[in-house]
Amino acid sequence: QVQLVESGGGSVQVGGSLRLSCAASGSTGSSDCMAWFRQAPGREREGVAFIVTRYGSTSYVDSVKGRFTISQDNAANTLYLQMNSLKLEDTAMYYCATKSGTCLGQFAYWGQGTQVLVSS
Repeated sequence: QVQLVESGGGSVQVGGSLRLSCAASGSTGSSDCMAWFRQAPGREREGVAFIVTRYGSTSYVDSVKGRFTISQDNAANTLYLQMNSLKLEDTAMYYCATKSGTCLGQFAYWGQGTQVLVSS
């Protein structure tokens, strides 16, 4: 079992920045891939950023490339998402998630989410 707790969400104006954190605990040794997902009202959940924990390799959905950065602090078992140049369309509930193996397929463990609201 892995427990994930997100924090750092809030309200920000267009063009602003936020940094989300996700504290992991439990059996984190199986967390081969960690990711940030988001879901806006009326829309499907989408994967935003992914990191392969052993190698630190990252990938992003096109809409956030160049603006968002996913990173990890292995010593602190914490995942981050630095979000810059925020847009209205970034408004969503953001979730961190983790799974064993590759970053493809269903994620096994999810946090409760943290809300991001971008306003003009």
